[in-house]
Amino acid sequence: MQTEATVGDRALSSAHGGGGLKYSARNQQQAQIGTVTNLLAGGVAGAVSKTCTAPLARLTILFQVQGMHADAVALRNASIWREASRIACEEGFRAFWRGNLVTIAHRLPYSSISFYAYERYKNLLQLVPGFDRHKDYVSADVGVRLVGGGLAGITAASITYPLDLVRTRLAAQTKKIYYRGISHALYSISRDEGIRGLYKGLGPTLLGVGPSIAISFSVYETLRSFWQFERPHDSAVLVSLTCGSLSGIAASTGSDP
Repeated sequence: MQTEATVGDRALSSAHGGGGLKYSARNQQQAQIGTVTNLLAGGVAGAVSKTCTAPLARLTILFQVQGMHADAVALRNASIWREASRIACEEGFRAFWRGNLVTIAHRLPYSSISFYAYERYKNLLQLVPGFDRHKDYVSADVGVRLVGGGLAGITAASITYPLDLVRTRLAAQTKKIYYRGISHALYSISRDEGIRGLYKGLGPTLLGVGPSIAISFSVYETLRSFWQFERPHDSAVLVSLTCGSLSGIAASTGSDP
């Protein structure tokens, strides 16, 4: 069975002689431009979102490591407002964005790789017999999104993990400063803990990132498709923001431990 693209290519080839080759080359060029656009859009979107939520991200990290540095009384009295007030008074307002530069340095490649890998994995999975879309379109589509998202998250996290480790250690610093910046942290960890030290905690991270990205992508695309089908005239920005927020909540809730 011929696809429309194949018929179109042959029609152009017949009409213009060698024009079919030019048409194919133009298609390849447009695909490459689309790939670069997706990579840049994913990276910039990740960097902007992380910068906007950097204060909450730092508070999250401090609460996660609080049991290592505080007594039972301090833990019982812990609250977001109390910790935020402590940071503002003791470290200054800019401290809410401590480690954000490395967050951006990490998020640009991480988001780009995850978006790109997700599309590639989806295309590959649709060729697998177990994901035959003609048998059960809905379940196959959700399955492709879940597995593709999980694989994309694992791929991106594995490649960019040293920057993620540095980001966490910089954000976890309070009064005592161990690392003065990204390069100093990378050098110090490599010197004191070896190259393998840059991948400390990778296993638990992949266990969390895989399900997190899988849930995020699958919930986002499923909700967006359903919304656009039911209410096709709603604002695309509203749809993206709402579905993105709900998918983020679902992903964080499912993978937080």
